[in-house]
Order: sequence, then structure tokens, then C-alpha cells
Amino acid sequence: MPQKPIVYDAPTPEPRATTVEALQAEILEKLIYSVGKDPIVARPHDWLRATILAVRDRIMDRWMESSRETWRTSNKRVYYLSLEFLIGRLMRDAMSNVGLMEPVQQALKNLNVDLGDLINLEPDAALGNGGLGRLAACFLESMSTVKIPAYGYGIRYVHGLFRQEMSEGWQVELPEDWLAHGNPWEFERRESAYEVGFGGHVEPITDSDGTVRHEWRPNEHLLAVAYDTPIVGWRGARVNTLRLWSAQPIDPILLDKFNSGDHIGALEESAKAGAITRVLYPADSTPAGQELRLRQEFFFSSASLQDIVRRHLQQYGDLGSLPDKVAIQLNDTHPAISVAELMRILVDDNGIKWEDAWKLTKGTFGYTNHTLLPEALESWPVALLERLLPRHMQIVYQINADVLTEARTRAKFTDKQIAAVSLIDEHGGRRVRMGQLAFAGSHSINGVSALHTELMKQTVFADLHKLYPERINNKTNGITPRRWLMQCNPGLTKLITERIGPDFLDDIEKLHGLGAHAEDPGFQKQFAAVKRANKERLVTLIKDRVGVKVSADALFDVQIKRIHEYKRQLLNIIHAVALYDDIRAHPERDWVPRVKIFAGKAAPSYWNAKLIIKLINDVAKVVNHDPAVRGLLKVVFLPNYNVSLAETIVPAADLSEQISTAGMEASGTGNMKFMANGAITIGTMDGANVEMHKEVGDDNIVIFGLTTEQVEDKRSRSEVPRASIDKSPRLREALEAISSGVFSPDDPNRYRDLIGGLYDHDWFMVARDFDAYWAAQTKVEKIWSDRSRWDAMAIRNTANVGFFSSDRTIRQYAADIWNVQTA
Repeated sequence: MPQKPIVYDAPTPEPRATTVEALQAEILEKLIYSVGKDPIVARPHDWLRATILAVRDRIMDRWMESSRETWRTSNKRVYYLSLEFLIGRLMRDAMSNVGLMEPVQQALKNLNVDLGDLINLEPDAALGNGGLGRLAACFLESMSTVKIPAYGYGIRYVHGLFRQEMSEGWQVELPEDWLAHGNPWEFERRESAYEVGFGGHVEPITDSDGTVRHEWRPNEHLLAVAYDTPIVGWRGARVNTLRLWSAQPIDPILLDKFNSGDHIGALEESAKAGAITRVLYPADSTPAGQELRLRQEFFFSSASLQDIVRRHLQQYGDLGSLPDKVAIQLNDTHPAISVAELMRILVDDNGIKWEDAWKLTKGTFGYTNHTLLPEALESWPVALLERLLPRHMQIVYQINADVLTEARTRAKFTDKQIAAVSLIDEHGGRRVRMGQLAFAGSHSINGVSALHTELMKQTVFADLHKLYPERINNKTNGITPRRWLMQCNPGLTKLITERIGPDFLDDIEKLHGLGAHAEDPGFQKQFAAVKRANKERLVTLIKDRVGVKVSADALFDVQIKRIHEYKRQLLNIIHAVALYDDIRAHPERDWVPRVKIFAGKAAPSYWNAKLIIKLINDVAKVVNHDPAVRGLLKVVFLPNYNVSLAETIVPAADLSEQISTAGMEASGTGNMKFMANGAITIGTMDGANVEMHKEVGDDNIVIFGLTTEQVEDKRSRSEVPRASIDKSPRLREALEAISSGVFSPDDPNRYRDLIGGLYDHDWFMVARDFDAYWAAQTKVEKIWSDRSRWDAMAIRNTANVGFFSSDRTIRQYAADIWNVQTA
């Protein structure tokens, strides 16, 4: 049935009033008529839902108008495909961006309800794991802020990433139930449902003119149903859409099986569909886990591309203008199968010639690489792809033939170079390299920091860069200053406004003006008072969450991020052990009180990462209860790290630990969040630390450790790390204490292999960077003891964070990759 034409000048209702009185009346109305509760008996979660609905109504007009404007002007759209969107709580974000914080707060106060309590009650959407997902969320908000018409596409995970709890210091993974009571921010779009197929076979069809085309006939089908969430830009500049896909069966129940008595088997299709959108990153250590993850990636990629093509055809009628009106950004390799799927849609479904389709595909896609770790550059067994996506495997082979032919004939590549650029890895079982597929099918491939981009050219994509030297470019990551300064640190935002005026709220680069006040004793005192208040809040949270009493007078030394050996939480906790030994051995010294704060989740199948969490908790148990330490050192691991927890920790941090092995962190964005909130960074010259060092200057950051070149040199020479351990008595004693069971008397051998790895190979340079790290931490203590110097450094960090705004990053994407206009 043909769709009715879209009317661009449809009547728009009058904007809703934003006065305290109007909001108060509407919140009450929502409570009674939408939530169904009498104010007398309403519980906090009822007030939360009523408030969200009232705020949401005031966003709808802007959302509708944003969409109409894009249709009216035919502006190019950007589509951001990401397996993760770590959006966090949305109510405060939305209220702040449309200027409703104060009137809503007063309206609720008049109703005897505290807005702060409601904000803390809102579930934290479990749609991501760490930096990748949070970056995607920052980018969406910035695209709305700079007025780029955009959609984010992802998966509506029912449980998402696991909820982390501790059992005797061990990580325990439990399901996160953020959707248990519904999501008042989302809208189901029944009309935007697409069939996604798996398996089956490919049928060659010969047309009347003798042309042979291919038709994929899947033997398994399910529905992808869209759920839309509005993403509001600063000051309501524009409202874009986060569209998440939910998997549903074509037939929710197989009645023949049910009626025959197979009541469980009758629900097989529902269970199979539900599994796809149940959990983020299912463990892929088994063949079944690998298949589920590939199903997830194809499911959301296929649904998103079908939606994009449908919308483009609806407005423009043909696909020849696709690169002119559509920009699709692949956030890492997870959606890389989109390259093959778009080719299938263009060639098989729309009859476009292969050469023309390939030109359209490359002109439409951009690919962001986030890692140099080979294990994180996804690859799939050829046999799995042939079984699950047979037509796509044919397309991959055809793309590969074109790429290798070009490499051989035009670039005169050697056999070794041919093997390096091939989409098929022939070593140890044939696998499809998704990074190579994304690279081949995109006109732009970007790294996320200057160092990372250069290393991409030299390592994982060295030969593809030689074949296509114009494609790789850099787009250093950024964070949205709205959430990571204005919202999470209102005290600092108010202080900055009083000192340099409000212009920085709209142009974060104006923060540079704060640098002129860094040496002002009066301003230093005010800046430190804001930090102290934030630390007091964190003190309360630590006591409530883990029962550890810490002092806000101490140096808050913070490392919060995904637990991974290359991020070197192990280096940090070994330092804690060595510091513990020194404090006990030399009680007469003037020690700087320090609280080491850790948070982060380990992948369920990553044993060493989980063991590091256990070690942190074991060390904490001993150190925190040893009277000889006199409270000078505390170690805290805060479980279930998420956006909301970060919003409390980041403003309270004094020292930001960014200590990854040089050459292994693509960028980092936690480093930028701490910088914005006046923390001083201790870090290696890795990822965006390099650019942070350039922005703040050598005097306002503490850099240590091996460089990328030095790390590679030591690895290439297979240097035995034992010698560097023997040269460092402090390190040796700390390692012996850990490996001998001092912190694990219930299991003295628990950490023997973990520490043994430092003696045997030390791939992540923990032992070889320890002495430099200790010296850097000693420098930190010296600076801390000169509080005027520390405060000046902290102020300069905040003053120079402007470059690391995601608004800047998005404007660079828009100009260099997407070819779209920004505000």
C-alpha cells in the first residue's frame, strides 16, 4: 500500500508552558492520569515517572520540528551505528539541556518531592561497557547540539551489561534489570519493523537478458522492532533520535507444538529471538557464544540499513544519491558486516550493478577504529559465516577478489602484503577479518587520537594504508561538557561562571580565560572548596556502598575504567602494596594521606582481570584494617561501575590514573572527564594523554614510563623482565608479598601465576615501568604538599580542556568525513 506524502507544514500545537505553576500542574496530571496514582499514596518511583513524562512532553515539539526541518530542507543525515550506547540517566540531561532544572525542582518542592532523590532513582541504561559506548552517547548529544540531523542505531538490550556485585572480593555477574519497569523515554515504532534472516541458501536466478543475479533465501526469520528515544542538544538546539532494535519472533508461539504437548518447544522461536537482544557481549569463548554475537551484530546492522534505505527511497526515490544524502559511521568493527549487507541490498534487492554499488557503498560508509589489539579486531570463522550468512560470505569473497586484484596489479604487492590486506585470514583456520572489511568498504578510516592514528598506519593497517593512502585520518575523541562538567559538577560550573562569565557554557573553548586566575589565592581557595564538597559526597557514597570510612583531606587517587591488563590496574595496586610496606617501615616520615579508588568491570571470561579485582579487594582488606598504617592509606573498590557512579567519582578526584602500556590505549575519554573537573593526570605518553600533555604543558601533568617505541623495542628483543625486578628492592618485596599469600592467607598460591607472568614475560611492562611510576607518584606527593601549586595545576587542567569537547570532534567529522553543515 503506497504511503501518503509527508506534509511538512502540518499544524504544530502551542509549546507547553515552562513556568513552575504549569509544570507543577502537569506533573500532578501525569501522576493521576498516566501513572494512575493519588498524590497521597504516590511513591518516589511514581513521581519519577510523572516528572519524566512532563519533561518529555516539552521535548516532543522540538523533536517533531527537528525531523520536519530535515525533510523540508533535504539536509544530509548522519547515521551512527554502534553496538553500545552508554547513555546513563536521561532526565537530568534533558532538563539541563532545555533549561528546565530550576522550574522542575521548584515545582516538585511545592509538591513536597525532592528532585535529587528522583534523579538518583532513575535506572542507568545498561547499553554499554565503557569508553566506546560512552563516546557514542557523547557524540549523539553533540550532533544534536551542533544541529546535525542524525540517528544513532543500536540494540535495545533487555539486560545489557551485567550488574557487578562482590562476593568475598570476587566479581559476580548478575543480570541488570534496567527495563524491568519500562522506559518512559522510549516510543515503540510498530511501523518500523523489518525482517532479518539467517541461514538458508543462495539461489542463482537467470533473468530474460541472460544476467545472473543472486537471491538469498533464509530459512530463519525474525523481526527487528524499533524503539526511539529523543536525544536533546544543548539549549534544545535540535532533538535527534536514538533508535534501538528489539528482536521479536515472527510467530510468538508455535501452536502445533503447544497443542501436541511440547509446551516448551512451542516457545522456541520466542526464546531464539529474545536471546539476540537479551545481553550485551555474550561470552564468545564457545561456538554458541560466537554465533550469538555474530547474530547480534548482523541483526542490528541489517535492520538499521533497511531503515536507512527505506527512508532514503521514501524521500528521494532512487539510491544513486545515497552518498550525497547519507553518511553512515561504523563505530568499531561490530557493525562491519554492514558493508556486505548494503552491497546485498543494492545489488540483489535493487538491481544495481556491482561496480556502481561498490562506489555507493564506499561513498556512504566511514569506519572508526578504536583499538590496536589484534584480539579486539573481530574476525569470524568462514564456516560460521557461510552457514549463518551465506550470501554475505559470497559478497565478502567478491570484495576480497577486487581488493587483492587491485593490490597485485596497481600496487604491485608481494605475497606477504597480499596476505596482510586480504579479508580472509589464512593462519590457523580461515577467518573473515572484519577490520579489513570495514576498511575496504569505507572512504574514511579514522583513529581516535593522534598517536593511535599514526600507529594504525604502522601496524594493524600498514599495508591497507599503502594501498589506500588517502583514507586514514585522525579525529581525537571528546566528551560532552554538558554532562561531564555542567551537570555532574554544578558547584564548579557556578564558580567558573562567576569568575569568567557564562560564555563558556555555549563555547567551551572560552574556558581558556580561567587560566589567568590559576595563581589567584582567592580563586584557588574557592576552587579547592568546590573540590572538597565533591569529595565529601564521595566519602558518603564509599561509606554507604562498601562500608569503608575515608577522609576528604586525603589525596583521592582514582582509576575507574574497564579492568584489563593493558590498562594496568595491576601496576597501581602493586604501588599500593609497596607504599603500604614503606609506611609501616618508616612511620616517622611525613606521609601524604592517600585513598586509592578503583572501579570497573572485568569481562566474565577474562580470568586475569577478575583476579586483579580480587587482588585489589584482598589488599584493601589488609591495608584498611592495619592500625600501623594509621589511616594514611586506604584502598577502595566500588562495585558496579556505570555512568551514574562516574558522575560522583570524577568531580571528586584529585589524581587521575591514565597509566596504560604505551601504544595500547587508542584514546581514552575518562582522562578528559577528570581533566575537565580539575584532576591532575599521572600517565604514560599513550592515547590522548599525548594531546593532553600538549594542551596543558609539561608543568601541569605528570608523565612517566616507557614510550611506544621503547615498549616495542623491549618486546622485539624478548628481554627478560626478571633483571628489572631484581634491580628494584621495593618492587621485588611487593611482588613477593603478593605471590607468597600475605594478602591471601586463605589461598597462598592465588596470585602466584599472576605475579609469575611479570617475571616471565611482562607483556604489559608492569615491572619495567614500576620504578618510573613510583618516582612519578613521589613527585605527585611533593606537589600535593604545596597546595597552592597543586590548585594552580588543577585550575589549568580545567582551563585547557576545551579542545577535548565532543562538539569539536563532531565538527571535524562533519567537515572531513560526512560533508554536512554544523551550527
